Amino acid sequence: MTTIQSLPDSLRFGSMTEPLWIEFDRRVGYHSMNETHYHRSYEVFYLYSGSRKFFIRDSVYHIQPGDIILVDSNVVHRTSELSEPNHERAVLHYDLPFFNGMAPEETELLLVSFAADHPIIRLNIQEQMHVEALLGSLLGELNERPPGYLLHVRNKSTELLLFIARYILKRKAAPDNTLSPVQQKVTAITRHINEHFMEPLLLDDLAKQFFISKGHLCRVFKEVTGFGFSQYINITRIREAEHLLRSTDWSITLISEQCGFENFSHFGRVFKKMVGMSPREFRGLEREN
Repeated sequence: MTTIQSLPDSLRFGSMTEPLWIEFDRRVGYHSMNETHYHRSYEVFYLYSGSRKFFIRDSVYHIQPGDIILVDSNVVHRTSELSEPNHERAVLHYDLPFFNGMAPEETELLLVSFAADHPIIRLNIQEQMHVEALLGSLLGELNERPPGYLLHVRNKSTELLLFIARYILKRKAAPDNTLSPVQQKVTAITRHINEHFMEPLLLDDLAKQFFISKGHLCRVFKEVTGFGFSQYINITRIREAEHLLRSTDWSITLISEQCGFENFSHFGRVFKKMVGMSPREFRGLEREN
């Protein structure tokens, strides 16, 4: 059986544009994601060692070895270090084409976990051994690439989703995730942003509403989420703009207004900075695909 000790420090398979994208990393020193992060794929994150802080949607979680983190499609998330700088993790991304050829009820079963209220699975030792044996077999095939390894990788990736789905369906209680008062306040602020991003959101107003100074709000928001206050608002608005450009025939000006931008030119600048292309180019590319 392949162990992670026998793997290279970094292992990659596929890319963000493919049905299955897999990463394994052994990282030494402090490491935090430094970019806006959300994607159409469904993400399974497994932590082998170390500790991490994981911000998902509007909540922060402290992750320990043996935890599985589930990130739904198009949900904003970010990881950063906690007390231990070194860590080892495996990440699998499943895009919808991965499930082509499956019956609708099979796809629904494999994706049910990502709609769970709590995105963390805290495994016991026996369950950790099972998951690590499964991942070890998968990663070992990726590293050695014997004949038929693609079939093996697909089968093991599906088996992992099936294990998670069965676990979620029988889970009676979510793991404890006690938050500090500061984390609770930031969670309330992010939920407010998620619910009211289409309205004007001014730092002055939110500071008064949540009884916190502007400077302290900006500081603790960054500490807890990993995002700047204005950056998080823009991420939330642009993510919705992408959805509307993809799923409606609304004019780009109307989409800009519906997503909370005061003027079209500001929307265009922010969109291009975050997505790498204009809203019109994004819509054209999505329709070609």
